[in-house]
This record gives sequence, structure tokens and C-alpha cells, in this order.
Amino acid sequence: MQVSVIGAGLAGCEAAWQLARRGIRVTLYEMKPQKRTPAHQSDDFAELCCSNSLRSDRLENAVGLLKEEMRRLGSLILACADETKVEAGGALAVDRHGFAALVTKKVRSHPNITVVEGEVTEIPAQGNVVIASGPLTSDALANAIAAKLGDGHTLNFFDAAAPLVSFESVDMEKAWFASRYDKGTADYVNCAMGEEEYQAFWEALVTAEQAEVHGFEDKHVFEGCMPVEVMARRGRDTLRYGPLKPRGLRDPKTGKEPFAVVQLRRDNAEGSIYNLVGFQTHLRFPEQKRVFSMIPALHDADFVRYGVMHRNTYLRSPGLLDRYYRLIADGRIAFAGQMTGVEGYVESAASGFLAGVEMARRLLGERSVDFPMETAVGALGRYVSNPTVVDFQPMNINFGIMPPLGCRIRGGKRVKNAALSERSLALIDALREEVLQDIKE
Repeated sequence: MQVSVIGAGLAGCEAAWQLARRGIRVTLYEMKPQKRTPAHQSDDFAELCCSNSLRSDRLENAVGLLKEEMRRLGSLILACADETKVEAGGALAVDRHGFAALVTKKVRSHPNITVVEGEVTEIPAQGNVVIASGPLTSDALANAIAAKLGDGHTLNFFDAAAPLVSFESVDMEKAWFASRYDKGTADYVNCAMGEEEYQAFWEALVTAEQAEVHGFEDKHVFEGCMPVEVMARRGRDTLRYGPLKPRGLRDPKTGKEPFAVVQLRRDNAEGSIYNLVGFQTHLRFPEQKRVFSMIPALHDADFVRYGVMHRNTYLRSPGLLDRYYRLIADGRIAFAGQMTGVEGYVESAASGFLAGVEMARRLLGERSVDFPMETAVGALGRYVSNPTVVDFQPMNINFGIMPPLGCRIRGGKRVKNAALSERSLALIDALREEVLQDIKE
């Protein structure tokens, strides 16, 4: 038994790993290092092109629940993330390069996985295949996918990444370490801005020159990864209620909350590189330097990487894929990752996990594992495949796509969400033996 997996991103590596652990021979195709997309810089697998954060790790948050489900079910991506994490308060953030290097090492060393470098331009005409080539799929393969699926099944949106700065270039006389409301350890560098400083920064940001991106309009951006200048154009105070909100962050020099706060999050284990939280952008590089250096603590910042924007391609999955990410019209083909319409690192890995487990079980002659909608893994697959969805858009995991508890919970949203997570994890624990039974290791 053999499966081709196209793409060694988060979803492709997870799918390949789940197949290989169950005794399935996998050929993993990756076009790097021979060919790169505009967003990729490293030769390693599972490269994190945007933030180094896998978002909240708390169970009252839906993505925290999804991560815990995957941990319990033997996810490669979560195991590597936990092993390479850097402190980030209540979030799971990783050493970007250490994480990718660890995933690469584990995948390349598995005896059931053969890596083939080079671009894939066609869908294999025979055999089982998981297409996890990502939202930056090469033009040739994207055209082959469009030809296979027919007109109207591929869509686009624009995504962006935030810049990185060296820690030694941050003026710590004008910044301090803290986490919002003192939750967790003091892991974020907080760069305060007074009202006049913020006003000048905002005016410069909304008038700064943008890089040319073919087909880009503000309405085509993904809400969860919106360029900071697009957000700023929605109003003077939009940023102050978003990534620059000062609530819960008191300047130790004044004892008061500043007018606005820019947060920096550690990007590597050494703490030598930090990223600007919420500062995804597609400004021209010189403009990023000029405008972001107006933040007082970053007046002499050394930008080790500027932010970039790229066009992402995803499928109109409802009615096209089933809840296991299989192509309904051709069951030997499955898709995984952001191209299915899931959004986010963890969600991409979760789709690869489910596609890999399901394909392995089918090849082994076993029935599909029934992940109910009450679980985050199951809810995400059902959202992507739900044919009643009219205006399908990329989606992060959220409690809104999971069934309600059916009873009133007192104590507010956090308590209710914690109860939803408790229900889900009980179901996952009941399914765990069935999911893991075929692992040969």
C-alpha cells in the first residue's frame, strides 16, 4: 500500500506521518529547495510563513481545545510544537526555525516516508493521493487542480505576515516585559505610545505607500490576518481596540495604561528575535522601516525580516469534499491544509491529521472514525464539507460551529466554553483507542 502526499507543509507532514505510522508507504513530494513561493525562506518542512504563534493554549478557547484533541490523538505537529515552544503567556508559540527543523528531521527519518524534491505539476492519474500543496500552490499544479474540479471551485484571498526585529535593537528604556492582566509569565515586550505619538503613527500608516499586489483590494483580505494598514483605515481608534489595545498593560514607570501599546512576541528560543504582534502588512519595505520606527521603542529597530503579502488559493469545498477532506467525485484523492478552507496553522494540521488517518483506515479495510460535531476535529471537517453553506469563506476553529450544550451554564462565556471543551475531550478520549489502534511503532 502506497500513498502520494503533495506538499510538506503542516498539513502534508501531518498526513504523511499518520499514514506512515500505520504501516502505509508514503512518497512525500516537496518543491523546495528547487522552487520557492514568495512567502518561503527556509528549506525545512512545515515552515511558518506568518506568525510563530499557534494561538491560545487555553481550553476555554476553541483553538486551545483543537490542540489538546490533537495532542491526545498523536499529532506530529503538536508534539514538535510543544518540544520547541517559547514563552508567550497563554499562547503556544514556537521557535520558528527549531520547530521546522524538528518536523523535517522526524519526517525524513521515518522508514515509511520517501521524500522526493521537485515541483509536482499534475495530479497523479492513479493511486491514492493527499494534495496538501498549500494556499501558495504553484501555478501549474493549481491549473491541474482547477481542471480536475471544474470551473468555479477555486477562490482567492490575500494574506500577510508581520515583520521581525532584533531584540538588542529595541529601546527597553521605552518598553517593558509583561503579559496582559499579568496572565502567565511576563513574556511580551510592550512598547508604549502616547496620544500624540499614536496620532502621528496612525496618520503615517494610513498614507504609507503599499507594495503592488496584483488583484489586491481591502475587501479581499482574510479578517483573521488583516494587514495593519487596512485595519487602520477603518478608523483612528480601530487599532487601539485591536492589536494596540492598552487594556491590562500598565507602564511600570507611570503605573497607568498608555494610550496605545505595541506588543512584541519572542520568535526564537534564544530571545534574540521578536515579531510585531498584529502587524501583518504589505507596505513597501522602506515604508515599513519609516513608519514602524515611529513607535518610540523601535526608533532604531533592526528589521531582520520585513512583512510580506501573498495571494492564497482555497477550494469551494462544500459539496466538493466530504467531512474527511476526500474528493466526493474521486475518493482516491483527498485535500488537506489551508487550501480546503480551514484557516490557521493548527487547523491546517488538523485537516492533514484527519485526511491521513481516514485514508490509512480505508486502505487497511477498516471503517471511518466518526468524529462528532461536538469535537473540534469533527466540527472543522463538517464545516468545510457542509453543502448548505452559501458564502463559503476560510474559517478558524470556533465554538460557533459546534453544537451548544443544550443547558444553561452560569458563570459567563469562559465557563461555558470550558464546559464545551470538557464535553469534547470526553468524546476524544472515548475514540482514542480506535484512532491509535493501527499504529505500528
